[in-house]
Amino acid sequence: MPTAAISHLTYADALSRLPQDALPPALADLWRERAEAGSAMRDRADVLVDTLAILGKLNADIEVLAATLLDALVDVEVIAKEAGVEVPERLHVLLEGQRAASRVWALHRSHGSGRNPEGMRRLLLALVRDLRVIPVVLSRQLSRMRAAWWLPLEEQRALAKMTRDIHAPLANRLGIWQIKWELEDLAFRALQTDEYLRISQSLDDNRAGRERYIEMVKAQLQEAISVQGIDADVAGRPKHIYSIWKKMQRKALPIEELYDLRALRVLVDDIPTCYAVLGFVHALWVPIPTEFDDYVARPKPNGYRSLHTAVIGPEGKTVEVQIRTREMHAQSELGVAAHWRYKEGSSAGGAAMDKRIAWMRKLLEQAAEAAAEGESSPLQGFDSDLIEDRIYALTPKGEVIDLPQGGTVLDFAYAVHSMVGHRCRGAKVDGRIVPLTYALHTGERVEILTGKTAEPRRDWLIPSTGFLASSRSRDKVRAWFNKLDRAQNLKDGRELLDRDLRRMGLLHADLHPVLARFNAATEDDLLVLVALGDIGPNQVGRALLELEKATQEPEVSDIPTLPAKSVSSTASGSGGVTVQGVDNLLVQVARCCQPLPGEPIVGYLTRSRGVSVHRPDCAAFLRLAAKESARVLPVEWGAHRSGQVVSIQIDAVDRKWLLKDITTLVAQIGVHVLSMNSEQMRGGHGQMRVQLQARISDFEQLGLLLARLESLSGVASARRA
Repeated sequence: MPTAAISHLTYADALSRLPQDALPPALADLWRERAEAGSAMRDRADVLVDTLAILGKLNADIEVLAATLLDALVDVEVIAKEAGVEVPERLHVLLEGQRAASRVWALHRSHGSGRNPEGMRRLLLALVRDLRVIPVVLSRQLSRMRAAWWLPLEEQRALAKMTRDIHAPLANRLGIWQIKWELEDLAFRALQTDEYLRISQSLDDNRAGRERYIEMVKAQLQEAISVQGIDADVAGRPKHIYSIWKKMQRKALPIEELYDLRALRVLVDDIPTCYAVLGFVHALWVPIPTEFDDYVARPKPNGYRSLHTAVIGPEGKTVEVQIRTREMHAQSELGVAAHWRYKEGSSAGGAAMDKRIAWMRKLLEQAAEAAAEGESSPLQGFDSDLIEDRIYALTPKGEVIDLPQGGTVLDFAYAVHSMVGHRCRGAKVDGRIVPLTYALHTGERVEILTGKTAEPRRDWLIPSTGFLASSRSRDKVRAWFNKLDRAQNLKDGRELLDRDLRRMGLLHADLHPVLARFNAATEDDLLVLVALGDIGPNQVGRALLELEKATQEPEVSDIPTLPAKSVSSTASGSGGVTVQGVDNLLVQVARCCQPLPGEPIVGYLTRSRGVSVHRPDCAAFLRLAAKESARVLPVEWGAHRSGQVVSIQIDAVDRKWLLKDITTLVAQIGVHVLSMNSEQMRGGHGQMRVQLQARISDFEQLGLLLARLESLSGVASARRA
């Protein structure tokens, strides 16, 4: 919109551009009253009017237009609440999205400065829940760039940098070409004025003249193809100045040797027709032999397919012609060969980001089709529920780090740099200290606390401990330990494995029977695999338990039993224990060893309390069985497994907040604390005995709890009491 046409526009003109039912009357009156009274506005009236006009060309629905108008008034929701005027719920998400975009702009101005523009674009798309906000921010930015002439030079350049880094690439990805071209040209003019003027003066015509020329050659080509009875769509465009400059830089060519300053695109139904149209083009105009590329027979590495040729058109001016099928065009616009991919030279984004962008582009196309047919826009009342599978967190300097869903602060440290991860000792998220297992959320600011030396821990490699969600992070930790000598890996692997086997009551188990299962030739090879994180110690323990369970059946015949009946007895309240061959017996879990469902167990027939269930390595059971082996009974866990009482012992340094950290972790695992006793030891150490009511389903979950407890700062060991 020309400056002369917008200089006299008012906020009342902006409000008048909305349909009468777009805003409740009370809200419209409040907005008009505050705007006319000079309340804080995000933009001048002419910029707001221009923004609404651009959105109209994009076929934006009534809700988008209304939210754009409301957001122009700073703190509109607060003002409305104070005045007792209700803002419709349908507009809240759109207003929230515009506020999120404003936070990204502020972050870019204060910290980003173009160092990680791709991260900023991803952060914006992740924060905005309703993607209808994106055309709003693009339209507003275009209006601001058009009116930027009245800003101080430094502010013009800051606005142009943001446009170049964030808005123009987004418009490109969404396929809103006209906005993209104008944003790029306006930013180029502000940031590199001399280059812009040199290219614009080198062109043999102004933009309007180039557009008229394109319309003329497009009509000629459309007529020539129609005469042949071919159904084809012909579109044209003059190349904009920023794109000309980029191509000159990329190919190191002067402007005189660029043959695509004016371009036509022809879409047909099939490949044979593509080559037929190519013949008609070369018959109509003289081709330039060196400027023919057949990307149909030889597609680009990214899958892009099209015929490209350049001809000398009317008035002796060069014109590029691209010919492709409609299927090829759809693939190049929305698929893996999307235009923005090979133009930006970027592999960033990922499948989920591509999904959001493709969805938005299709939605815009549907809106245009609906408007052309006089139907309501598909954008009407739509609320995006697409789930982003990446997390976008911020460094203290405002740089964006993207992580997989569930990424922890330790993953963040490794994403910043491998040595930052190796030296990581703690982290702050938005100013508060969090454990290394804390799962990040989009938009959070993370500060990594590092030590002087690199000391990654072996248990970071164990998925069940929850330290690392990213396989790339685990690879970096594994690479660190790979550099250590074999003796150190053997030592550390033995410590890791013994710690888990001790919890399972398998400390002295023979490892040789399970070596083949893990493709280990020797016990030492298995220990190295455990040390490097290729095998979890819990996997070894589980394999040993399965082996022990498989070999228990033959041994049962050697154990004296009571006269058999054909019925089995399952004890209630005992974790679902079945006594083989005996009915109507009281069964209870022994308090001395407190076996958990899943662990190997054996029964002992007491004189007055029925069958007592022990772990096979329980010292009390071994003493009793040695005296009266006839009382030993084979038992097994039944299908029903209820919770039961488990005691654990924790040895730790007596520090502030230790008790709080322990109880918080126990609650996160989902276990109820029945009692807790602590005892002060020498040297500033303490010993704590905790009795738990296990909603723990089996001993593996108890192993996870013990491992997480040992990962707490100051905790030396956590084990079954």
